[in-house]
Amino acid sequence: MFNKVILIGNLTKDPELRYTPKGTPVCTLRLACTTRYKSGDSMKDDTLFINVVVWGKQGETAAQYLAKGKSVLVEGRLQEQRWETDGQQKSRFEIVAQGVRFLSKKDEAGSHDTNTSDDFAPPDETTDLEPF
Repeated sequence: MFNKVILIGNLTKDPELRYTPKGTPVCTLRLACTTRYKSGDSMKDDTLFINVVVWGKQGETAAQYLAKGKSVLVEGRLQEQRWETDGQQKSRFEIVAQGVRFLSKKDEAGSHDTNTSDDFAPPDETTDLEPF
């Protein structure tokens, strides 16, 4: 079986970093991915809101450098979470990230968006697991 997802989108809120009882970092991202399509004579947008879980050092790096509105490319696998509430079975899907790339937006003049602080720059790519 093959389970691989690649998404590009914008963060809808700041990353949330927490640690497991054993001290493993885990970061949760909320990603908005928009697809544009033509419906009749007009263009329509369909936006999906997707939870992404990033583990380990990669999660700490994402929490440090990403913020609401930033664009990212996420590679990972689809995972279903199941639980029961008041006797009803519920579920949702999320992405378990294997790689996260920070994407820079271009401003209207065509130059790359820069951080207000030159003290740090995010790495080109962060990954704990290389699938190849």
